[in-house]
Amino acid sequence: MFLSIVLWTNGNYSVYDLTPNGAAIWINCFVGVLTIIALWPIGIMFQQVRVLLNCKKIIPKFALYEFVLILSQLQGAIINILALQGIIPCAPPLASFARGAYMNQQLLIMEMFLITLISRVVYRKRYDDLELPGCTDQETSDNKQNTKINLNGKVIEDGTHNV
Repeated sequence: MFLSIVLWTNGNYSVYDLTPNGAAIWINCFVGVLTIIALWPIGIMFQQVRVLLNCKKIIPKFALYEFVLILSQLQGAIINILALQGIIPCAPPLASFARGAYMNQQLLIMEMFLITLISRVVYRKRYDDLELPGCTDQETSDNKQNTKINLNGKVIEDGTHNV
């Protein structure tokens, strides 16, 4: 995005540059390559914590994370490249690039809705599996200590003493 803004202010970049040597195609290809490279360290980290965090359902959570990254970045770059090359044809009210952006936004709305539903299942806590600990003597004595107020070095019980 920063590179696009700098090139645009210099007059070297136009979003609608449909030529093969245009900067828009190269920037979209660069975004696609960077997205794929970004998945590599995430995959390395996943391999390291997969066994340790298996009880926390890390595999479906990681898959959802990768889907969001791929759908939000790589899909948009691919659709922009296809629109700039004219593979996505223009419809009379919309140009090829505008139609590609429209298609990308419509796809993202549906895909992210499905990912939200799946995320609700994966990230949901089940409270019936948790056991609530019983009240211990230490907790009751600690609660009795909380009723005392220390005011200028003088301990006041129950806070009813006038100052």
